[in-house]
Amino acid sequence: MMRRELPVFLVVGALTVLVDLLVYRALMASGLAATAPAKAIGFLAGTVFAYCANRRWTFSHRRAAPGSAARFALLYGATLAANVAVNAAVLRMLDAAGPALAVPMAFLAATGVSATLNFIGMKTLVFSHARRTELP
Repeated sequence: MMRRELPVFLVVGALTVLVDLLVYRALMASGLAATAPAKAIGFLAGTVFAYCANRRWTFSHRRAAPGSAARFALLYGATLAANVAVNAAVLRMLDAAGPALAVPMAFLAATGVSATLNFIGMKTLVFSHARRTELP
């Protein structure tokens, strides 16, 4: 099961980032939203996509289990905090290296930590209930 879930999760993650970026850029280019609201809407669009795609494709759930959307929102809130904290910590640690190295390294570290926590959380907390209730 894990051999299939992890690669699908990574593809869904890449598509989630693309949804976020495309919505953000479309809102900015069309003049429908200023920068901050456009980014927030893009992030929310990506988050909704991530929930639906991971539920359906990564963890193969036909229907949402009761409370899975709330558990997903709590998980994403917690991993957002972890992402920001790791980003800040790596920036502090690599301060002497300069922003050309520190910023991409901090971004990669923060993304890696939050993606790992998201996968573990979705597998064990968000979609585990639906798997138990769908078994015959």
